[in-house]
Amino acid sequence: MAWLMVLLVTPLLLAAVWTVDTSIRLLWNYSAARTIGAPIRFIPISPLNPFWVLLDRKVLPIFRRLPFGDNSFTRYNWRGWEIEDRYRSHHEMGDIWVLVTPFKNWVYINDPEALMSVFRRGTEFPRPVFVSEILNVFGPNISTAEGQQWKTQRRIATRAFNEQNNEIVWSESITLANDMLRYWTSKASIKSSADDLRTLSLHVLSRAGFGKSFPFEGHDERQSNISPSSNYKESLQIILENCVLILAFGTKFIANPWLPRKFRIVHEAWVSFRAYMTSLYEEEKRAFAEGKVTDHNLMTSLVRASQDEEAKSSGGLTEAEIYGNMFAFNFAGHDTTANTFTFSIYFLAANPDVQDWVSEEVKSVLGDRQPHEWDYRADFPRLKRCLSVLLETMRLYTPVPTIKWTDNKAQPVTVGDKTYILPPHHMIAPSYGSIQTDPRYWGPDSLDWKPSRWIKAATPGNEELDLHVRGAFIGWSEGTRDCPGKKFSQVEFVATMAVLFLHWRVDPVLASGEGIHAARERVLDLIKADSGTVLLLQMLHPERAPLVWRRE
Repeated sequence: MAWLMVLLVTPLLLAAVWTVDTSIRLLWNYSAARTIGAPIRFIPISPLNPFWVLLDRKVLPIFRRLPFGDNSFTRYNWRGWEIEDRYRSHHEMGDIWVLVTPFKNWVYINDPEALMSVFRRGTEFPRPVFVSEILNVFGPNISTAEGQQWKTQRRIATRAFNEQNNEIVWSESITLANDMLRYWTSKASIKSSADDLRTLSLHVLSRAGFGKSFPFEGHDERQSNISPSSNYKESLQIILENCVLILAFGTKFIANPWLPRKFRIVHEAWVSFRAYMTSLYEEEKRAFAEGKVTDHNLMTSLVRASQDEEAKSSGGLTEAEIYGNMFAFNFAGHDTTANTFTFSIYFLAANPDVQDWVSEEVKSVLGDRQPHEWDYRADFPRLKRCLSVLLETMRLYTPVPTIKWTDNKAQPVTVGDKTYILPPHHMIAPSYGSIQTDPRYWGPDSLDWKPSRWIKAATPGNEELDLHVRGAFIGWSEGTRDCPGKKFSQVEFVATMAVLFLHWRVDPVLASGEGIHAARERVLDLIKADSGTVLLLQMLHPERAPLVWRRE
């Protein structure tokens, strides 16, 4: 009987302790938030709580069905709420407001000038590296470094992301996109678009990152049950597809033999990938010492740049930092690009006029030349319409939002005509879901997917980009800590779009009794209703809308 009482009372005591602790933390943070003088909302669970991250989308629908289910908890306490909310909260509360949570307060800003000020003042508004420390699974890297260590890593990373590497990205993307297009056009319909685009992105990274080319394999062409140690690509693919396990539990924990087989496979992939990087690192060091000229892939460039820096006594990257940065580049460049590709393909399938518009430019720039004759330096800068598809997709569905914080010192920020003092240890959340769709900066059709808004009209191939208000688009961040792989992703995307839409078009497969216009509306509804954050923002079930490719 006593044990039964313990079992009954213990959960109640734990709940009471949690409630009291949360209430105290909320009151403490509320008192700090009040000093700012901006509107305030509350949520009871921190968005950085790892357990809540796993449960939020499963639990909140239950609360929404309860009486008074429309409240700050159900509105703001889940990953990706910014995409659904868009500019609604800011139009209700103004261009700055505060979300009080038990861990940190979050200050949301929807003013381009204020955001640019925050990005430019990198030392006053640093990145909260404690949020990204989980990316140190292979070593310190540019995403987690601070101070002089970050400056060294940034300088060397910038040398690695160079024009020679972009040429590799260009040619590899063209080759892989042609192979993917052959696979897609050989099928009556395609449900695996997202999966195939992940493969393309992975293979581009393999070549541009490590100098290893792999032929494209469609979803139905891949062998199953391949050992993660069979080659570098397989180990990296397993790691990237199971990042949540590694980031949540750590590499030591997943090595335990009593865990499910999936954990052991992921750990085996981690060991294999690290061994591969070690081998390549030693190989590049020997080549550098012997004065041999090798490839311009990212790994080679990091090693050589580090050796150069050491020779100048200004300090290069350590072996662990090279491994850490290579993982960070792959982690940041794989899912972000692949997910944006998927959104774009589905938007294009619902907008045949945009496909024709893109194709007009591709034909004008590339003419009758064969893909192997396409020239990165001459052709890429002219394919502005292809690039506008990427920009417009990222405007509406930014895969990775940027966050800053005030660290341990209060900082002023001017929003509109008023200056606010933000207390120490406050998170700064540039409201990307709002600023990138606010009609004040994007017009009355700001929620529509419209790539032409980025183009200053002229003859195809001779157009310029319309970049709008500085600070109203923050897809790759801004300031000194902007994304070093920005052009890498742009080159990969533009080359792939040029291949796909030179002579081909894509449509949704019609459901029974459905017309093409209804099918396109169904695709747009799927994008809006079935997108969410897993590790990054993505379409959750794109396979529910199969696609078909046809010759123009």
